Amino acid sequence: MKPFAFAPLIVLLWGSFAHALDAEQRHGQSLLEQMCSRCHAVGPTGSSPNKLAPPFRHLGENKLYDPDFVQRLQDGYSSIHRAMPTFRFDRESAEAVASYLKAIQTKKH
Repeated sequence: MKPFAFAPLIVLLWGSFAHALDAEQRHGQSLLEQMCSRCHAVGPTGSSPNKLAPPFRHLGENKLYDPDFVQRLQDGYSSIHRAMPTFRFDRESAEAVASYLKAIQTKKH
């Protein structure tokens, strides 16, 4: 058997493992699906139901890697958009949401 015959399988499995979510991230995903999916695409694919609401996978580093992001989620995250409610998370949930959001980020095409 050729040594490179398994290369496509290895690449496929590596990609699957890279996108697997841990328990904390799954908790964050569940929270966002319950609270935000009415307007936002909360997963790694798909369009936002509200065309003005950005898909969460395109939030970018400025927001997610801001050291105060988790604290803002706890204090009450809101937007300049009047239709968006303010959401508050306990510390554990805020960390789960931040971890999930970091895991699904993709480059905007």
